[in-house]
Amino acid sequence: MSEFPPPGMREVTSEVATLLRQKVETISIAETAAGGIISAALLSTPGASKFYKGGLTLYTLESRIAFAGWTQDDVHSYKGPTPAIVSGLAASVRKALGSTYALCESGTAGPTGGSTRNRTPSVTTFCLTVAHFYSGYVALAVATANGTYTQEVETGLGGDREKNMIAFAIIALNFLKDIINDTEK
Repeated sequence: MSEFPPPGMREVTSEVATLLRQKVETISIAETAAGGIISAALLSTPGASKFYKGGLTLYTLESRIAFAGWTQDDVHSYKGPTPAIVSGLAASVRKALGSTYALCESGTAGPTGGSTRNRTPSVTTFCLTVAHFYSGYVALAVATANGTYTQEVETGLGGDREKNMIAFAIIALNFLKDIINDTEK
């Protein structure tokens, strides 16, 4: 059996858990492309029930209707992950679960992507007929009482789905750690 969380994720997971426990604050998670890895990493930490309010893996648009307040209009206008999309999901989950922070990620893990900028970062090209498909893009949001912070990242890992999923989780946890640290000031 391999180690979990993976070595590159273990340290930041521990740092986030320690910060949340020390500050007596809580986190909720909404994941798409990371597939539950962020929640699993946090839950692997002893005492997680003190800071982890809950999480959702909103992988399909239907799950966003069922659990995140989306409407059919949202589904019809959806053009891929964006900072606006993850901001709305993070705010919805934070409100529903009453957490101090809510972290949301949505991206394109691979091996294929889409045809809009947020689904076509300039990383790798796979030619299928006339279209170009790319992977390795993630949009992140952390909702707080003082507002929502966003970030967009391209991993540079091309279409390696598993590596992108792990990278998305590590990047997201580091982003959350930075927000938690910034709110101390």
